[in-house]
Amino acid sequence: MKEVKEYNKSVFESIKHVDENGKEFWYARELMMVLEYKKWERFNNVISLAKIVCKQSNYDVQDHFPNVGKMIKIAKGAKREIQDYKLSRYACYLIVQNADPRKEAVALGQTYFAVQTHKQELIEKDYAKLSEDEKRIYQRNLTRKGNFSLNKTAKNAGVKNFDQFHNAGYKGLYNGETADDIAKRKGLRYREDILDNMGSEELIDNLFRITHTEQKLKREKIKTEKEANQTHYKVGNKIRKTINELGGTMPEELPTPNKSLKELEKKHYDD
Repeated sequence: MKEVKEYNKSVFESIKHVDENGKEFWYARELMMVLEYKKWERFNNVISLAKIVCKQSNYDVQDHFPNVGKMIKIAKGAKREIQDYKLSRYACYLIVQNADPRKEAVALGQTYFAVQTHKQELIEKDYAKLSEDEKRIYQRNLTRKGNFSLNKTAKNAGVKNFDQFHNAGYKGLYNGETADDIAKRKGLRYREDILDNMGSEELIDNLFRITHTEQKLKREKIKTEKEANQTHYKVGNKIRKTINELGGTMPEELPTPNKSLKELEKKHYDD
């Protein structure tokens, strides 16, 4: 990871990930670098303190600090596993509260995660009460953020033709359909955004595709456009097979909402 030159909330946003359920998380080793800790042992001590507070607050430590080991390459092509954690926002909040307050990044993190944790508590509490249109807006915002992050990762992986890259993912998830094919099937106008014309369930399927493609590109250090396109297709296809195995509805069989999100937003502002 590049050395952090400027501290603002974007440094925490830049290392944020989103899982298949739309929940945000951070990897401990990435957070360690942003918080200016050089040695894992010292940062792990901070994590241990955060775990204690988590337990004392009657939260399940495993829910917020699941251990996710990673394989790294060492000499002569050999590999070894290193410790890492998939941290919830609350876990990050506890970590920065127990980290060295003299560090500028730690002080910023304390404010950032305190505000974001409160916002997420409100979202999770109220999500079940949302209407389908409100859920669509929420999931669309997540896919928008996810695609922005995926595009940056794909560019680093060598992607230049982004239409081709995204179509590879759609083909995998939609049984060979491209973005244009999906738009035609939905009866959309030329260049109308297909994601703006999906229900919440279909958006979740696509968020799963987006987030897992980005993680796979990073994890496997993909560096060619061909490999990136193949990866996107494989992830989309794997998600399709999983939906089928679970007895779910294929994304192309899900109903298209009567109104696009742009129409809903326009109506909201007109009202």
